[in-house]
Amino acid sequence: MDLGLTDRVYVVTGGGRGLGRASADLLVAEGARVVLSGRDQGTLDEAAAELGERAAVVVGDNADPETAERLVSTARDTWGRLDGALISVGGPPTGTIMDSSDADWTTSFQSVFVGGLRVARAVARAIEGPGSIAFVLSSSVKAPIANLAISNGLRPGLAMAAKTLADELGPRDIRVNGLLPGRVGTERVAELDASTGDAEAAREKAIAGIPLGRYGEPEEFAAAAVFLLSPASSFISGTMLPVDGGMLRAL
Repeated sequence: MDLGLTDRVYVVTGGGRGLGRASADLLVAEGARVVLSGRDQGTLDEAAAELGERAAVVVGDNADPETAERLVSTARDTWGRLDGALISVGGPPTGTIMDSSDADWTTSFQSVFVGGLRVARAVARAIEGPGSIAFVLSSSVKAPIANLAISNGLRPGLAMAAKTLADELGPRDIRVNGLLPGRVGTERVAELDASTGDAEAAREKAIAGIPLGRYGEPEEFAAAAVFLLSPASSFISGTMLPVDGGMLRAL
């Protein structure tokens, strides 16, 4: 199946590792070009070296008000166009409602919520013609996850904001969707398992709740993300797509 991605240009935040990196790899394999961002120069340089001339990098945090425009400018200056973005909003600190500080909530809101929407707005303004924006959210959009109180609080709101943005941008033929990864084998999920004090037990418990009986692979998430970014999904907008092996019990 031809996804129609040849020479299209996408921003991928959090593109140095994990789900973002896997998605960037597949975008490039399908003929697209990518602007990767992240906070770690080393992982971005490694990604750029492996992806070659079809990748550019910007070191920056979504919480930084300047990052969004830097991403857009890099895409335009390098390739003269921008067709969309995969916006990964990172993982807030673990903890409960009672134990999470005001500072943790405020910092996470600026990064996860405000920063993610800022990137989306900047990208949307730069798109000429059809385009696609996808947010990497979490299964916590539909069901709370133990010890991730801040994520449980912020991601459902960001999902509704994405749904609203789909309404606003639809007349310009710009689609907006969200992806809800469950337990996918990334560094972040390994960190969450380890934070319980017994990573193997946490993994076994999580797998027991996944009908497919395993953690997902980053490449499996990437396949869904790249499809939503591509013209092949041209009549899909305003949806939140779980990529979780059937873990979520809600429709």
